[in-house]
Amino acid sequence: MKTFTLQYFSLLRDEAGKDKEEITSSASNAQELYQEMRQLYNFSQDGSTYRVAINDEFVAWDTILNDGDNVVFIPPVAGG
Repeated sequence: MKTFTLQYFSLLRDEAGKDKEEITSSASNAQELYQEMRQLYNFSQDGSTYRVAINDEFVAWDTILNDGDNVVFIPPVAGG
């Protein structure tokens, strides 16, 4: 098991009911972690249009997670 700090923005923050948390998970990559959080908080979006950042860098969803990583799931941004 590894420990991660997660940050949520926009819709995910509303659905999780928080903007940040520390969790323990056996997820090996960002995609697995998102799916775990989606089940836990019943996220309405599958994440396919989201970006993921690990330790302040955008990465691919299959990037391997390390203990202590800071993970951010970033929803699409609309401008106007």
